[in-house]
Amino acid sequence: MTSTSTPTFPRVWFITGASRGIGARIAEAALAQGDAVVATARDAAAIEQRFGTRPGLLAVALDVTDEPQAVTAVGAALERFGRIDILVNNAGYGLLGAVEEASADEVRRLYDTNVFGLLNVTRAVLPQMRERRSGHVINISSLGGVQSAAGFGVYCSTKFAVEGLTEALHAELAPLGIHATVVEPGYFRTDFLESQSLVTSPRLLGDYAATAGAVRERAKQISLNQPGDPERLAQAMLALVDAAAPPLRLPLGTDTLRAIADKHAFVERETAAWRGVAASTDFPQAA
Repeated sequence: MTSTSTPTFPRVWFITGASRGIGARIAEAALAQGDAVVATARDAAAIEQRFGTRPGLLAVALDVTDEPQAVTAVGAALERFGRIDILVNNAGYGLLGAVEEASADEVRRLYDTNVFGLLNVTRAVLPQMRERRSGHVINISSLGGVQSAAGFGVYCSTKFAVEGLTEALHAELAPLGIHATVVEPGYFRTDFLESQSLVTSPRLLGDYAATAGAVRERAKQISLNQPGDPERLAQAMLALVDAAAPPLRLPLGTDTLRAIADKHAFVERETAAWRGVAASTDFPQAA
């Protein structure tokens, strides 16, 4: 239900991980154009400290790994604004280290946030979108959801999962009038490579010094010097939700565009080299 004292807003966003990074930038851009934003984070006070209080903002504490809390947060959003038009599943973090270096606990906690947390929130939001036959689910993936790399293998695997889930959601929701898009940012100048958003596996294996080990060092050099402008990313998100026919995938940044081209070229070459073996596995065609 909507409170009679609540103003009407063109759109209502529900953004996870909105206290900093690109989540905060998207929230700022949406508020600046007059939309309402339900901004969630583990610490709601951090949101209020950043944005202050205003009629179009609802700060909600949400640990996305807690499914009942996700349901409660969505209920608070509907109580305040009556609907959710746009869901931005942005909450997540990175894990740096070789695949073998990552402990089972590190992998499990990463999946709990980056994959299962996204599912918790999506399941909580979709019923009211289906009821209204309207809405847009935006899942934040990464350049690492396009092409995996040494040192970020486990993190990239979570983003590959996000890509697959969004592709299925796109097919399932389109007949219901609901859009689904996976956004693939490259390296944007946020604190993603800092300790607030990136866990580094403490285990170090010398055999990976030239691969994952080198990436550990490179991450320190790149941090806070990334080429992508988060303000422009936020504006791209506004263009995305304005589109009459939003794409299934939206790569952001020239580094992601290069990764896509490189990946496609690699797959093309490898498929051509092994086409004979691949085609040989069918049952023989009847004469």
